[in-house]
Amino acid sequence: MKDKYLTVTALTKYVKRKMDSDPHLRDIWLRGEISNFKHHSRGHMYLTIKDDSARVQAVMFASSNRKLLFQPENGMNVLIRGEISVFEAYGQYQLYIHEMEPDGIGSLYQAFEQLKASLHKQGYFAEEYKKSIPRYPKSIAVITSPTGAAIKDILITMKRRYPSVKITVFPVLVQGNQAPASIVRAIHQADDLSYDVIIVGRGGGSIEELWSFNEEEVAKAIFKSKTPIISAVGHETDTTISDFVADLRAPTPTAAGELAVPSQIELMDKIEIQKRQLAQQLKQYINQNKTRLRQLSQTYAFKYPHQLVKQKEQQLDSTMDNLQRIMKTKVSDDKLTHDHLKKRLSSQHPQRELKLALDKLRQLHSLQNKTMNNYLEQHSQRLYSQIDKLSLVNPLEIMKRGYALPYDENGELIKSVKNVNINDTIQLKVADGEVVGKVSEIKEATENGNEGFNV
Repeated sequence: MKDKYLTVTALTKYVKRKMDSDPHLRDIWLRGEISNFKHHSRGHMYLTIKDDSARVQAVMFASSNRKLLFQPENGMNVLIRGEISVFEAYGQYQLYIHEMEPDGIGSLYQAFEQLKASLHKQGYFAEEYKKSIPRYPKSIAVITSPTGAAIKDILITMKRRYPSVKITVFPVLVQGNQAPASIVRAIHQADDLSYDVIIVGRGGGSIEELWSFNEEEVAKAIFKSKTPIISAVGHETDTTISDFVADLRAPTPTAAGELAVPSQIELMDKIEIQKRQLAQQLKQYINQNKTRLRQLSQTYAFKYPHQLVKQKEQQLDSTMDNLQRIMKTKVSDDKLTHDHLKKRLSSQHPQRELKLALDKLRQLHSLQNKTMNNYLEQHSQRLYSQIDKLSLVNPLEIMKRGYALPYDENGELIKSVKNVNINDTIQLKVADGEVVGKVSEIKEATENGNEGFNV
């Protein structure tokens, strides 16, 4: 009985073989809405396709989704072609998508709108980055197919309108997988050669035929170009990403030629009109000055020049007299001012100030000496008085009157008989020297008076 039980792996493999062998599940065409969309870092897309009642897990590998011209998003209705198989690890069936496009709107149009929105957000269409087209270009680069009708229309138009302009054609592919790279390369080459204007375009066609001018790499090359670029793609009703990014959009290649250069005939007409206007203004200017000259010739100065000269000479003499009088007065006033300033300077001259200062210094010095002498005399008298007072109590003065001072062997003053013993050597200091002797007898003082001692 146990041999009848299958493993989960065996069951899953059996179901997978059954589904893989069903021809109806090998090529599925499906319509649904995207949800749970995830674009993995490895490039694979994982999503759920659903309708109002059911859903199925789906995957679109990088090898298939890199061909998409639009970016799938949640909520987008799509048309899908793929196959049904089983994902063995989870034991569930899922849809493997090979092709996908928006439902109800073309994939190219969807891609166009998505790129347009992205570039607009990045500022590629902003007017602040638009470069002005030169009014009188000397050299123009035309980037287009060398065999199409567009190049003929552009060349004929520019040569007819402005024959002096130098035109260089950069032949490129304008449709197909290699066209975007061809256009980008030509834009870089023309920009490096410093043309005044670059025209990029082609004739009309379907959206698929014009698609090279909707590629992001072409749009970025136009935006980064230092040279002003005119976009001339398709007919007037055709609009491409290049038209939005370019500095100027021409509705047709012929219109691009007209926008790139001025009309020589119109310029010549304008020059002729300006010449006539200049001649008329010059004639009017001459007539006005002739009239003014006639008016001046009738004035007093021209009619009676000698009288006018004499009158002016007399006015000159009068003016000279006034000038001399004014100068004389001015010199006199200045002399008075000078004398006054000289007196002030003499009274305040540094030498005078110095003499006064020296006199004052001598006076102060004399006063200082007198004051010091008085001070010394006063203090000398006080000093002599103090010396006299000190002399009265000076031991030497007392000794001069016959007194002596006894000292023991150690030089100590003997103040009592108790400080000496018999045979001690003592020194008696008198006014004119000292006497050395020995004690032979000691007598103490009595109540009636002092007793002397022998040495």
